[in-house]
Amino acid sequence: MLNYQLLILNPGSTSTKIAWYSDTQAVFLKNVSHDADELAKMETIPDQMGFRFETIIKALKEENLPLEELSVVISRGGLLKPIESGVYEVDDTMITDLIESELQHASNLGAMIAKRIADEYCIKAYIADPVVVDEMEAVARYSGHPEFARKSVFHALNQKAIARQYARETGRKYDELNLIVAHMGGGISVGLHRRGKVVDVNQALDGEGAFSPERSGSLPVGDVIRACYSGKYTEKEMFSKVVGQGGLVAYCGINDVRIALKRSEEGDEDARMALNAIVYQVSKEIGALAAANFGHIDAILLTGGIAHNLSLMDKIRERVRFVAPVHVFPGEDEMRALMQNGMMLLKGEVQSVKYGDAEKG
Repeated sequence: MLNYQLLILNPGSTSTKIAWYSDTQAVFLKNVSHDADELAKMETIPDQMGFRFETIIKALKEENLPLEELSVVISRGGLLKPIESGVYEVDDTMITDLIESELQHASNLGAMIAKRIADEYCIKAYIADPVVVDEMEAVARYSGHPEFARKSVFHALNQKAIARQYARETGRKYDELNLIVAHMGGGISVGLHRRGKVVDVNQALDGEGAFSPERSGSLPVGDVIRACYSGKYTEKEMFSKVVGQGGLVAYCGINDVRIALKRSEEGDEDARMALNAIVYQVSKEIGALAAANFGHIDAILLTGGIAHNLSLMDKIRERVRFVAPVHVFPGEDEMRALMQNGMMLLKGEVQSVKYGDAEKG
């Protein structure tokens, strides 16, 4: 029986993670670095596509991987227009939206590179569950002012993968369960998965929810407005307080939870209190979503890099176990999650959608 051959791509700011799977078996995993000086010569993120493509193809050929036998190329999705969860075929409309996106991020390159490789080998390219997955119900979009609607931008790929994994392990279907999934990494998103749809979630990119190692989360809005007009800070400096220099790094000067835990154990009160505050705020988010679903929650799933720290997970469990059983899935394996989506597609378990045909907000 012929095995499926899958190429997985996940672009970051100065590197691209690539993986080759034969069915579900990882054959090759590598984080391909891109020369920072070369990247600096390129004015925009889309300008990097050709350079990255050549670097990736070179790495694959050096491993003598059979590119002509590829079944599919699947990549991390970028900052597209809002779409429902699923596997999307990369088409010209998607490429145009990524190039013209107001929010430029290296993840936008994934679909571009995937399509170029796919075109060269006469196959198709896909993305799955990008951060812009939007399944929020209408009432969850209300913020308090019509000019500032709440938006769905979160760790959709990992949240969905963990929710499906839990469903498989318990012998149930994802679309039959009510789950709360908390992804805790550099950013934190907590989502209410109601029967297969994430009907409410905090905007984890730059604005809401619990603070994280590098993001400030929800702030007292009046104080933020006064700071913006105080004359002390530029727009860029204010954004850095929210993303990059907010959260744990603002309180303790570090963005690594492991180091913060060590310092806490050594008597650092700032580290201890900041970690307790993360636990407190994540627990509040979980409790709020439980109330939003009338308390009907089958399980609470804790995932992401911070979930490796079991002492913190135990503290969250203590606070929220009255809602539902708590299960911990440490880490975030985006490459494996993308592979699983690709395999479901190849086996006919899910159907892909052409991005250009999808209804977008």
